Amino acid sequence: MVCGTHWSCISGCGACCRLDPEERSEALEALNPRQRETYLSMVGADGWCRHFDTGSRRCRIYAERPDFCQVSQLASLFGVPAAESEAFAIRCCQQQIRSEFGGRSRELRRFERATRRAPAPLNDQPGSVASCPS
Repeated sequence: MVCGTHWSCISGCGACCRLDPEERSEALEALNPRQRETYLSMVGADGWCRHFDTGSRRCRIYAERPDFCQVSQLASLFGVPAAESEAFAIRCCQQQIRSEFGGRSRELRRFERATRRAPAPLNDQPGSVASCPS
């Protein structure tokens, strides 16, 4: 169930930066061969993106991050119609946050509050390929 109607990234989350290929097979399948190679090169030994600062929970290459790390590209990667992109992004984030932090986590509560607020353009917010088949 989608909590809100407007996707919004929350700072200090980073759930989308968990790239472990064993946990994100649907993300890998959505990528083309070049993107897949880049994705796999970004996975650290612990399954987190090697560009994710676990202390500050921020991306160290945000301004230069790959296209598949941009939530504005998420719907097109998975073949979701543009009209459904907000709801799809919300579902993806909810799933990934639950997977990483739990269904009763502070991060999930913060995200669900944020999705009920005024809309924010998808291309202006941090994000990454979320683990979410439809």
